[in-house]
Order: sequence, then structure tokens, then C-alpha cells
Amino acid sequence: MNYTICKISLASAIICFAGCTGKTAPEATELGCTNPVIWADVPDMSMMRVGDTYYMSSTTMHMNPGVPIMKSKDLSNWEIVSYAYDILGNQDETMLINGKNTYGKGSWASCIRYVGGKFFVSTFDQVTAKTYIFTTDNIESGKWERHEFEPSCHDHTIVFEDDGHVYMINGNGKISIREIEPDFSGIKPESEQVLIENAGLPAGENLMLGAEGSQMFKINGKYYLFNICWPRGGVRTVICHRADSLFGPYEGRVVLQDKGIAQGGLIDTPDGKWYAYLFGDRGAVGRIPYIVPVTWENEWPVLGVNGQVPDTLDLPKSKGLIPGIVDSDEFDGDRPKIVWQWNHNPVNDLWSLTERKGFLRLRTDRTDTLFTQSRNMLTQRTFGPKCTGSISLDASNMKDGDVAGLALLAGKFGFAAISCENGKKSIVMVNNLPEGDATPSWPPKRGVQHVVESVPTDANVVYFKADCDFSRVADESAIGSHGIDKAVFFYSLDGTTWTSIGDTLQMSYSLDHFMGQRYALFNYSTKEPGGYADFDWYRTSYTE
Repeated sequence: MNYTICKISLASAIICFAGCTGKTAPEATELGCTNPVIWADVPDMSMMRVGDTYYMSSTTMHMNPGVPIMKSKDLSNWEIVSYAYDILGNQDETMLINGKNTYGKGSWASCIRYVGGKFFVSTFDQVTAKTYIFTTDNIESGKWERHEFEPSCHDHTIVFEDDGHVYMINGNGKISIREIEPDFSGIKPESEQVLIENAGLPAGENLMLGAEGSQMFKINGKYYLFNICWPRGGVRTVICHRADSLFGPYEGRVVLQDKGIAQGGLIDTPDGKWYAYLFGDRGAVGRIPYIVPVTWENEWPVLGVNGQVPDTLDLPKSKGLIPGIVDSDEFDGDRPKIVWQWNHNPVNDLWSLTERKGFLRLRTDRTDTLFTQSRNMLTQRTFGPKCTGSISLDASNMKDGDVAGLALLAGKFGFAAISCENGKKSIVMVNNLPEGDATPSWPPKRGVQHVVESVPTDANVVYFKADCDFSRVADESAIGSHGIDKAVFFYSLDGTTWTSIGDTLQMSYSLDHFMGQRYALFNYSTKEPGGYADFDWYRTSYTE
């Protein structure tokens, strides 16, 4: 097989990148981009450059369509342009049936690259227990060809060698390499071998997270393997191993240990500058991308400015995440805007943008008792430092037992909604916090929801909004990487005068969902299926 490796600066580079977020920038010359470059949940980024255009993929777990693809002209401003797949399978977990779900699972840590005129994006999934490689010659509007095989290779990176052989590298602590069949149908039998016995060792022997999140780059004839690890009592750390041959031997060192910002790799600009793309855990908003300057000393990458992640960068200023990463939607098209993702697999005959022009209609066809098990929940990211999401909801055709509204979806969730009960409507605020306790608890109480406040109403059209505050606290050391992470819900009967409802939702990031908080539009039935709710619009903005 003949592969052409995409050129990076003076070197041919093999790149796996994870990340997603931002907005396409107009021609921008003013410098002064600030970190984080995307204050929203875009973790496990993989990144590459094709000519003057950067592409990035990222993790969105149990959301569909999956593996968002983003592009940028300047590393500061990003927009979502496509997804690698619509769904991966129709298991009980992915369909939210028989009480099952795939929260905290789904597809993780993709790898993206461009070889021989084709784009390759790979990922893995815990429910299907498979590895996936998607290929296309048009990353923005082309059709993806899908290859899948067992086993599920966690946090892998793919390497295309000049001789046509293709390899997959992954592991946790012990890093291994396997050769992929030329047709991407699976791993070649007996091809596995260990590359690095203990990749976390440069950070010490007492680790609570062994080296994982592998991303491999070939630069000026040398191989550079990036991993993340977490020393006990320390912060997440970037480790780089270097070798003259793909199969080693490798020597390693710590290349960044600052604020827990880690996991990612290297990217260069057309004019020869180098950067690292990494992410940091930032509380309830999620895991958010940072760009870090890179210099080279003795053929080693040196990350940061005096070993630290700078607050500002010599890159064009961000124009904001709207509309590239998050966006308002008047629901006047034939599909929701590209920034939306369904929570789990959608049931396509139960939602419509055409039955009532200009409205998103969500129908019910079964009963549920828990908000997080309701199907056809349409979601998009929250974002920092402060944001607002609002909706207009027509409840005229909801049935007894129906609940529809605007949610903040995560392990710790809350929502404001219209609830139909015994022929009467109420405006409610609901969360799954312990009753009378507004503080997070662990583990989240999945099977419990509390009606915090209920207000009777005769209105059929009600407006809801949720204000989120992810601002950093003055003393970050007091709560680590978390921000204020509070949200307040409101309702209105005229779209102008707003009344708060319920209590303040203390948001938090939890491993049961493994995602940042998401705005969600939903409708589910607790008694009588067959009703529907009509959403006139969703609007989002930065909050002062």
C-alpha cells in the first residue's frame, strides 16, 4: 500500500489528535488568544493539519452522532463540520431500553490523520467491545466508510509507516503495538509486542493513573509518543518518549506538569511554529482544550513558558464558540443544527421538524419513571465562563403524565418543565440531589428525582431558561480545578418577565456520565404514551 503522510513543518508527521470546539474565524490578524481556547467540553482531542487547515476530533461518549470533527484556520477558532458516525449499534444500552444505558461509556479518545489523500478517524466502544476505523476523502461532507473489529483498543493511536504497514499503539502503563490488517479488518494475529514496559516511570513509581492516552508523532525521522499519567499527590502529567525507530528503544521524560493540563499531542503551523494541544479538567463544564507553545531543545519538545501553561497566546483572538461549537436554533430547517447531539440513539420516527413547520416535535411511545432514561433527548454543550440556554415550549398536546422542558444533563441533573398530572398542568423544577440538600453527593442517586418546586399553570406556552456559572473562584487552590459550577432555572409566561424556580443546582463532574453538563430538550411520559411537545426555539448566549 502506498501512503502519503501529511507534511508538518519540515517533517512528515504521524498525528493522532483529540479535541472539538470553537467557531470558524473570519480573517483575523489581531493576536491575543486566551487559554482555554474552548471553554466547553472537548476532551481527548486528536489534531492534524492539512495545508492551512487544522482538523480535530474529540470524545462525546454516549451522544450521537459521534466523534465530532472540527476545523480551524488558526488554532483559536473552531467549528464542528461533521461526525464520524450516526450510531455504533442498537443494543439495549444504546437504545435506553430494558432499564439499561451507556452513560459513562460510549466511544472515547479518537485518533485522526490524513494519509494518501484520505482522512482516517478511529475510536473504540465499551458496549460493542469493538474498535472502529472510519475513512473518507471528504472530511466535511463526504460519506464515511466504516471498518470494525474486536477487541476494543482503549485510547489508541494509529501509525502509518512509509512502507505501507499500519500499526495501533495503546495501553495503560505498559504500552503495546499491534499491526493492523491492510484492509483494516482487524489486528494481525500474533503481532502484538511491548513498546514500553512502564511508560509512567519518568513521573515516578507511585502513580494513581498509569500512562495512557497514547498519541504518536514522527518528526524529522524520530518517533515521539505522548501519554498522560497522574502521580499520587500530584497533578496530571504529560510524558513524552522518543526513539529513532518505531519499535524503540524509547527514552522518556516529563514534558509538562502544570495545573493538571495534559493528554494530547503536537501540532505545527504552516510557518513552522509548534504547539501542544491538551485539555484540563474544569469541573462541571467538562474537560476543556488548551493550546501550549512548544520549543525544541536537543530534539526534545519543551512545553509551556517556563514550564507553565500561559494564559495568552500569540494566536488570533477567539470570536467565541457561537455558532461553531454551540448555537441557537429556530428549528426552521429539516434537521437540528450540527451542534446538537442526541443522548443515546435517537428514535427517528418520534421526532420531527416538518410536522409543524418551525417547531421541533418530540413524541412519546412508552412510559418512563426517570428523566435520564427518556429517549430522544436533544443536547448541546454548556460553556464558560457563564452561559444561558432558553426555550419556548408548547404543551397543548401533552398527555396526562407527560413531562417536557429544559434540562441540565449530567450525573447531577436538574430541569425545569411542564408536568401534566390528573388533568392539570404545573411548572416544576426537579433535580436528583438528596432532598433538602443542594450539595453534590457520590455516587449520584440515579433512581431518585425530587420535585423541588411546583407552580400550577393554565398556560399552554411556557418559556424556560437556565443560567450557568462556571467562573473560576478567586482561590482556585481551595477547590482544585473546579469553578463556581452553579445553575439557576427560570420560567416565563410571556418570554419577557422571568421568575426563578426551585433551588440553585450545584453542578459537578462525575464519572458516571464522564461528560460536562449539557443543555437538553426532552419529553417523556409516566402514564399514557402518544402525546407530544413542540419546541419553538432554543437560544443560547454568553451571560454577563
